[in-house]
Amino acid sequence: MLRSTIFIILISITFLFSGCATPRIILFGDDSIPLKEYTLQGADKGKVLLIPVEGTISDETKREFLNSKPSMIQEIVSQLSKAEKDPAVRAVVLKIDSPGGSVTASDVLYHEILTFKERTRKKIVAAMMNVAASGGYYIALPADFILAHPTTVTGSVGVLFLQPNVTGLMEKIGVEVDVSKSGRNKDIGSPFRPSTAEEKEIIQGLIEKLGQRFLGLVARHRKLNQINLSDVGTARLYLADEAQRLGLVDKIGYLGEAITEAKKLGGLSPAAKVVVYRRTDFPDDNLYNSRITSRSGSGPTLIDIDLPVSMKNLRTGFYYLWAPGLNNQ
Repeated sequence: MLRSTIFIILISITFLFSGCATPRIILFGDDSIPLKEYTLQGADKGKVLLIPVEGTISDETKREFLNSKPSMIQEIVSQLSKAEKDPAVRAVVLKIDSPGGSVTASDVLYHEILTFKERTRKKIVAAMMNVAASGGYYIALPADFILAHPTTVTGSVGVLFLQPNVTGLMEKIGVEVDVSKSGRNKDIGSPFRPSTAEEKEIIQGLIEKLGQRFLGLVARHRKLNQINLSDVGTARLYLADEAQRLGLVDKIGYLGEAITEAKKLGGLSPAAKVVVYRRTDFPDDNLYNSRITSRSGSGPTLIDIDLPVSMKNLRTGFYYLWAPGLNNQ
């Protein structure tokens, strides 16, 4: 009863102020507000743009209570587009903390970063934080310089095919699914039955091709020798020092050093501005604030249970993703 009363009051306030000449009241988030530039450091001419890339890489809009949040790709491409129109932005630092995501979303973001760099000739620096694995590393490949934090976990250059299996549950509750199909492989990947040997062979072939695409881009951008490339091709994880030895990263350091490198590559002075694009003004803002709006980041939202990818929204598909805890099929 109390929740219903609060909800009615909030809706009433919304209608009360709609259409009036009063300041806009935002009850359920500020993602509709245009991006605005904020300076974090520096005062000299020229700018380095800092873009946070956090969480699972996806092109899906996140649904929330009476609202929705732009997808990661939409948010990052919006920032790149704004930077492209500003000649004062000479370099971009991607602050990456991601285990990867779907194959297509990772490839789309890789493509957008690469074509932005080719169109604008602006420099790109990738700064890896906690995790930059699988798709999180994939999107760093177009960078002119890759820096890893001393404790970064990276690598996992490979592909997962995730296929939920609910046959055991269906047997327990007495539910069956009848499928009519035009060809024997039409429902390949179905969660309602075990895969056949033929289907497993087909899926493995697709996995190998997608894995070779990833590995080929690593070879192209990082120019690894065959021995190191073979090691990376096992899809294992690396700490920063191992990644540097193999040639996956250029330097081990901290975020400030990535900013310094971006200024050098962009031909800027050490006192050049470091800027971010946000929809909210944050007090005491700094390089480590990854929020764009007051609702993004790790803060709680109304009726939002942000479970790991292995526990919710587990859809059949191909992923450039490091997802420990998933059971082998």
